[in-house]
Amino acid sequence: MLGYVNRAVPLESLFESGGAGGNDDISEAKKNRRFVELVQDIRRFAHEELGLKMSKNYTRYVAIDRDFLAAVVSASAADSFTRHEWKFPVVGRIPYKGFFKIEDARKERAKLEKKGLDVWIRGVTAFSTLGWLRDPLFSYMRDYSPDRLADLIIHESMHVTLFLKGQVQFNEELAEFVGGEGARLYIKTRFGVNSDEYRAMIEQDEEHRRYVAFIRELIAELQVLYDSGASREEKLSEKERIIKAAQARFENEYDSRFAGDNYRSFSTMSVNNAYLELYILYHAKDDYIADLYAKSGKSLPAFISAVKSMPKKGANARELLERSLGVSAAVEPIRSFAE
Repeated sequence: MLGYVNRAVPLESLFESGGAGGNDDISEAKKNRRFVELVQDIRRFAHEELGLKMSKNYTRYVAIDRDFLAAVVSASAADSFTRHEWKFPVVGRIPYKGFFKIEDARKERAKLEKKGLDVWIRGVTAFSTLGWLRDPLFSYMRDYSPDRLADLIIHESMHVTLFLKGQVQFNEELAEFVGGEGARLYIKTRFGVNSDEYRAMIEQDEEHRRYVAFIRELIAELQVLYDSGASREEKLSEKERIIKAAQARFENEYDSRFAGDNYRSFSTMSVNNAYLELYILYHAKDDYIADLYAKSGKSLPAFISAVKSMPKKGANARELLERSLGVSAAVEPIRSFAE
C-alpha cells in the first residue's frame, strides 16, 4: 500500500488532465472533472451531513493498470464455518489477509490448503488503513456509478470513525450497513427518488438482497450438517452434494430471481466454506444493525452520533451500541430500507 501512496497525486490535479486537443481528450477531461466533483461532494456529505470523521482519505489519486487494489485471502475449516484468522498489531485478529501481488495470495492459499482448510481469494477495490496512511482513490473508480462510489467512501469512512479492536464481525456489519444506507441517502438527496440513479440503485440492492437470502439458505442447510454427529468424511461428501444441488437449483431459478447477469456465475463457481463464510462476516443473519437503526428512529446522523459515543472497549460491541442508542434489538428484523 505504501508504494501506491507514494505515487498518489492530489485529486484536483485531474482537473488539468486531458482536454489538450481533440474530442477524446475533451471527453476524458469531462470524465475527470465529474469524478473529482462527485468525490468531493460525497466526502462533504459523509462529514457534514452524516457526521463521519473527516480525514485526508480520498483526497489523492493513483493511476493503476488493473481494476482491483489487492487480492484478499480468506479461509475456513472444510467441515464447519470456523473461520481462520491472522493476527496483526493494533487491530488484533482479522479473518482475511491482503496481498498486492496475486502470486503472493496464491502462495498463501496453497499453504492453507495443505492444512486442510477451504480458501477463497477475492479482489477488493479499497480498504481502510484506519488513519495510518492517507488512503487514495484509484483510476478504476472513475467508472463507478455514484451510488457505488458513495457506498465505498462512506463504508471506509465508517471504519475510520470507529474500529473496535478484536470486533471484526461487528466492524464489518456496521460499515456495510452505514455504507449502504449512506449511499441511498446520498442518491436520494442529490438525484431524487424519481431519478434513474435512484431507481437503478434500488433495483440492484433488491437483487443483492435476493442473492444474499439464497446464500443464507445454503449456509443454514450446511450448518445443520456441520452440527450433526456425522464423521468428517461424511460431512465433506454431503457438503459437496448440498452445494452442487444448490447450484443446480440456482441455475434453474435464475431468470425468475434476477434481471441481470451479475450473479449467474454462482452456478459454476467452486463454492466452498471460505466463500460462504464471507456472507456470515459481512451480512448478519439477524439484520441486527438494521433492526437497531429502525428502532432508533431511522436517522443516520443520529445513529452515527450514537456509534461515535460508544465505549471503545467492551466484551460485547452489540450491547455497547444498544446502550449508546438507548434501544433494544428485540423486534422483527427489517427487510428493506428502500422506502
